[in-house]
Amino acid sequence: MTKRLPCPPAPGPLEEYAERFDDRLGTLAQRRGFREYLQGLLLPRDRHKTLTGLVGTEPVVGAQAASVQRLQFFLSESPWDAEAINRRRLEVVMADPVTAPHADGVLVIDDSGDRKAGTRTAHVARQYLGSIGKVDGGIVAVTSLWADERIYYPLHLRPYTPAERLPKGKADPDFRTKPQLAVELVDAACDAGFSFRAIVADCFYGENATFEGALAKAGLPYVVALKPSSGIWAPADAVHTPEEAARELRWGGPDEPGDWTPVVRRFRDGHEETWWAADLLYGPYGPDRARRVVVATADPTTLPPLTTWYLATNLPLPGSSQADAVTFGPADLAEIVRLYGLRHWVEQGYKQLKQELGWADFMVRADQAIRRHWYLAFCAFSFCWRAWFTTGPPAMTEPVAPADSDAASAPVWGKNGARPARRTAPDPLATDAPSGARLARSLDLPLALLARLVERSPAS
Repeated sequence: MTKRLPCPPAPGPLEEYAERFDDRLGTLAQRRGFREYLQGLLLPRDRHKTLTGLVGTEPVVGAQAASVQRLQFFLSESPWDAEAINRRRLEVVMADPVTAPHADGVLVIDDSGDRKAGTRTAHVARQYLGSIGKVDGGIVAVTSLWADERIYYPLHLRPYTPAERLPKGKADPDFRTKPQLAVELVDAACDAGFSFRAIVADCFYGENATFEGALAKAGLPYVVALKPSSGIWAPADAVHTPEEAARELRWGGPDEPGDWTPVVRRFRDGHEETWWAADLLYGPYGPDRARRVVVATADPTTLPPLTTWYLATNLPLPGSSQADAVTFGPADLAEIVRLYGLRHWVEQGYKQLKQELGWADFMVRADQAIRRHWYLAFCAFSFCWRAWFTTGPPAMTEPVAPADSDAASAPVWGKNGARPARRTAPDPLATDAPSGARLARSLDLPLALLARLVERSPAS
């Protein structure tokens, strides 16, 4: 057998991480391309992370440079398996005690869309894009993410192909709806050996019979959101929606909560918030039935839309008749609220992938190249956590705002648009690049990016 040629090492701790993938990359060019691509994704974001941006050459004109052409071939033509790379990434995550999954975490299912012009790029069409909140030309991917109160990372992805992009439309054998893709992601997580307390998802999946039915058939626990107006068939004078059922609950204030139970939500920065939760009884739902609907809110009097959750779950109430009928453990109201609260890490994960790691910056058209770019961004994301737990956060040189300053520093969106937010202390998130010319120091920026997220995560 021919001896492998040594590969030029990646800077700093990235080399030790990249070595874990070498047996999944058959040639020296692939191993070097893998290192160069991750290195480019992890560099400070001075411009879009297209191929010329990753290499640091001039846009358009620099596209013919040898370094850019090498990465272009690595991403689009070179015969390596992106799924095999992702499997190795997950093996590395599971083998490390500080990132290994456990039975108290959650599997989050969600989708995200980004603008993309034209129609020749795979999966691109006019469709609803969550990143901008409206229908526009773009690409959508359904993803899974594992999370607990301390850490979160993506697992698998499936691009969504709209029916109009397929020869036979919805009748095409390759057509899959987003809920069908979500079921495939749940199967992939289970096949990879990931354990979790429940599968959580927003109301798009929570109100889909295909998704919920597949989870129920597989005997998997879930906590999914419902819209306040999600209705059921019932007599005209009966309760039809979870919001109507919640407004019928007795409430006399914090000292006389009536049907409500206080739930304390604790966060890593030390602050606590008292919410109120209750099991709803209407239609086919109830605390002693196979499917529960739970309402959780910061204010039972007004049920404010932004701080009120309506959650459907098959986790039985402790002591109920359903507790012995399922293979997974029961959950009280506090546990239901905790599990769904972890869902919001998927939004933070999208923010990191898109704003710092260039998730949507690709300028390739083929399905294979797009998937490869996404999985390489996943690898860069996982490396950030690995480096965080190895070296710790970078030192802060300026006073830091309280860890709960997300709500304080970001614009507040109401019915009439954005309102100016109150000013806070300087924010260390996504600061300027570290000083010095050594490339290895550029890896400090993704660590700073994650530093505030760890401080903000909810405490158990």
